[in-house]
Amino acid sequence: MSILRYTASLDNTITNAFEEDLATRGTGSNMGASDVLEVFSIYGQQSSGSVELSRVLIQFPTTSIVSDRTKETLPASGSVTWKLKLYNAAHYDTVPESYTLQVSAISSSWKEGIGLDMNDYTDKTLDD
Repeated sequence: MSILRYTASLDNTITNAFEEDLATRGTGSNMGASDVLEVFSIYGQQSSGSVELSRVLIQFPTTSIVSDRTKETLPASGSVTWKLKLYNAAHYDTVPESYTLQVSAISSSWKEGIGLDMNDYTDKTLDD
């Protein structure tokens, strides 16, 4: 059996993390133009019960996948193993020894955005 690779066509990081003031959340921020995707959870930074999370959105070329299935280059549904390969970007923060990512389908469209600011969350999309 051969290996087919599909590369993401769009990606984005969205978050509800607190900005530097620890009062304002970075919701509405859109970091689609960044060269990395950030997956994180921060507990207890703003208060003992506060939770800050990021989510990563990745879009794959479904038209190509459907076309390959029609041409029988890709076997029928249920007989394929899908693997998501992500890599760690070099950085100075500590990382967990293990973690679990929940991967789910998104049923509506989204904007990749032009944001780069992963510190102050100033690049907003907010339904425009």
